[in-house]
Amino acid sequence: ARINQSRNNVEVMASSDKAIYGINTGFGPLCDTQISPAETALLQKNLLITHAVGVGEPIAKAISKLMLITKVHALSQGYSGIRLDVVERMLTFIELDLIPVVPEQGSVGASGDLAPLSHLFLPLIGEGEFWQGKDSITAAEALQKHGLQPMELQAKEGLALINGTQFILSHAITALTKMRYLLDLADVAGAMSIEGMQGSSSPFRPELHQLRAFAGNVEVAARMRRLFKDSDNMASHTGCARVQDPYSLRCIPQVHGASRNAFNHLKELAEIEMNSVTDNPIVISSEEAISGGSFHGQPLAMVLDYNSIAAAELGNISDRRCYLLLEGLHGLPRLLTKSGGLNSGMMIPQYVTAALVTENKSLCFPPSADSVPTSMGQEDHVSMGSISGRKLNQILGNLEKILAIELMYAAQSIEFRRPNTCSDLIEHNFALIREKVTKLEEDRLLKPDIDAMINLVKTQAFRVSFALN
Repeated sequence: ARINQSRNNVEVMASSDKAIYGINTGFGPLCDTQISPAETALLQKNLLITHAVGVGEPIAKAISKLMLITKVHALSQGYSGIRLDVVERMLTFIELDLIPVVPEQGSVGASGDLAPLSHLFLPLIGEGEFWQGKDSITAAEALQKHGLQPMELQAKEGLALINGTQFILSHAITALTKMRYLLDLADVAGAMSIEGMQGSSSPFRPELHQLRAFAGNVEVAARMRRLFKDSDNMASHTGCARVQDPYSLRCIPQVHGASRNAFNHLKELAEIEMNSVTDNPIVISSEEAISGGSFHGQPLAMVLDYNSIAAAELGNISDRRCYLLLEGLHGLPRLLTKSGGLNSGMMIPQYVTAALVTENKSLCFPPSADSVPTSMGQEDHVSMGSISGRKLNQILGNLEKILAIELMYAAQSIEFRRPNTCSDLIEHNFALIREKVTKLEEDRLLKPDIDAMINLVKTQAFRVSFALN
C-alpha cells in the first residue's frame, strides 16, 4: 500500500508544470532542464545505460544478491515513487537466483552507488548480465529463458534504483559477518598462544577490567577467563617467577577489545542504514518531493575505515604472538622444533604473517578522508565509501590467513606442554587442527598445512562462541 501510494504521488507530480527534481527534470547538473511526460520513459532508460560504466573484476555474487535484497527493503518503505511491478520483478530475480553481474570499481559513494547500482538494474530493461555458475549470461537470454519481458521504466524509477548506498551497505554486511567470527577467533588464537607460552591469566581478572570498563575490553577479558577455565596447563605454573608477559599476550583485552568496540559501532550504523531510505528525492506527498543528500555514504564510509584499522590491528598483534612463539622462551624450543639447524621448523610462516600485516597497514589509508568533485561540481563532496567497504573486506581476508598461521603455531607450542591439558574449548579446537595438520617433527612442505588452516578459518569451523560462565 505504501509503495502504491508513493507511486500515485509521483504520477501526479510528473504531469504537473512545476519542475520537481528527478521526477520531471534531468539529473545532476541538468537538474534545471525540465522533461516532458512523453520523454519520461526514455530519460529513465538513458539514466541506467549512461551510468553503467563500472570497471574491474565483478563483485562476489553474494554481495550482488545482498544489494538486491537491501534495495528491495529500502524501496518497500514507500518514499521512492517506484511501481510495485518493478519491486516484484526484483523479488522474482532473487527467487530465481538471477543475480546481476556488478563491476567492483566506479562508485564514489555519493549520489548513491551510481555505477554499481546501474549495472545491478540493467537486467530490468533487458541489458547487462546475470551470473550463471562461475560464468555469465546476457540478461536478454536469461529473461527469455524464464519467460520474462524487459520492463519500461517510468518517471522517477531509474533514479530510485540507482540512487542509494546498497553497494557500500552490502560490503559492510559482508564485513560484519566475517569480522564477528574473526574477533571471536582472535581470542581463541590468543588464548592458545598463551597456553603454549605458559603465560599469565592475571591480566584477565574481572577486578582489573571493572576499573576501565570499555565494553569490548570487558567482553574479551571474560572470554579469556572462560578459555582458560579448568586448564591443567595454566595451573601447572601458578607459582612461577615470571612477573609479566609481553603486551601481545597481556594486552589482549585492550587491543582485541578496541577492535570489538569498532565492530559494535559499525554494526549499529549498518542496522540504521539497512532500515533507511537512501535514494533521492524523497517523495513526501503528491505535491512535495524533498531533494536532499540521503544517498551520501559518509556515515558508513568513516566507520568502515575505522574498522579497517580495527581488523588490521587484530592481525598486527597476532603476528607478534607468532614471533614470540618462535623465540625459544619459557621452555619452548626455538622455531618450535627440537631439531633446529638441520630443520628450520616453523620459522618461515611468520614471514607470511609479517607480509600480510604490512599489506593490511597499506590498506588502512581512509578513503573517506578523500573527496574528488564530480558532475561538474554539483556533486562536489563525495564519501568514497565504496572503496572503504572493499578495502575492509580485503583486510579481513588477510586477517583470516594471519590467524590461521597463529593457530597452527599455537597448536605446535601446546604439543611441548603435554601431558598437561588445556580447557575443554581449547582442546576441542586443538583436536580440530590436528585432524588437518599433524605435529611438525621434521621439516616438510608447510604450504598444504597453511592452506588447510586457512580453509578451517574461512569455513568458520572453529568453536568460538560459548557461554561465559
